[in-house]
Amino acid sequence: MFEMDHVAIQTRDIAGSVAYYVENFGAHVLYQDTTWAFLRVGQGKLALVSPEQHPPHVALRVDEATLERMATSVGKPIDRHRDGTTGIYVDDPQGNVIELICYPPGETVYESAIVERGPFTRD
Repeated sequence: MFEMDHVAIQTRDIAGSVAYYVENFGAHVLYQDTTWAFLRVGQGKLALVSPEQHPPHVALRVDEATLERMATSVGKPIDRHRDGTTGIYVDDPQGNVIELICYPPGETVYESAIVERGPFTRD
């Protein structure tokens, strides 16, 4: 199963970009450090990433079995991210980057801080 998770855009000023999205669009900060931030904007999520660490991308949420199958299919190791999520990056035929992301139950920073509101949606 594939479900839209987030869009990631690059910024050289994480804190300034977070402030902009919070002040202008009512974004809620789900996670933030000096090189990366994860925001909820309405019903969607936006990742603010450092160009040195992440490409701009669209992320599709998958379960663990799907992530393992896709990683094997494309010959890529599964990465564990600082927030506890796991994933891989793949390119579509036009060179757009797609992240396949999984939220292993009980292993992400979002488990205790965010209340589940429905399938794959957190606030």
